[in-house]
Amino acid sequence: MGNPLQEQLLKAGLASKKQAKKAEHEKRISRKQNDGKSPDVANKAREEQAAKEQRNRELNRERLEEARLREQKAQAKQLIETNRLPKDVRGEPYHFAEQNKIKRIFVSEEMADQLSRGQLAIVKLGAGYEVVPAKAARQIASRDKEAVIVFHEKV
Repeated sequence: MGNPLQEQLLKAGLASKKQAKKAEHEKRISRKQNDGKSPDVANKAREEQAAKEQRNRELNRERLEEARLREQKAQAKQLIETNRLPKDVRGEPYHFAEQNKIKRIFVSEEMADQLSRGQLAIVKLGAGYEVVPAKAARQIASRDKEAVIVFHEKV
């Protein structure tokens, strides 16, 4: 059974069999192109797919950014561990401020002088503090600004 309207048009002589076959063929082709969906559904599916791809790109970008930050923090930690200077427990206390709290680290008189002149810097490693040379402090600051606590760098 075909389309009742189409049959009526054929009986009335308003359409030929050739026109009917052509219309049926075009209808079949459009159905195949839309996978049996109406154009609205196909457009909606395309929009949803594009939105999903955009979300995936955004999530991927965020993951890459987090990985880059973790890598920089690991590099800063490695720089601190390789460049830290030995502490002098019997030395004089060097006081400095971190997050509105006064902290202290024991260093020799020579190290305290170098800290005040910007030749050395104090950096945070885990829960403790370490003293590193100025060159290492600049490298650490380029990777993790929060790690450098005291650095009297000349501008």
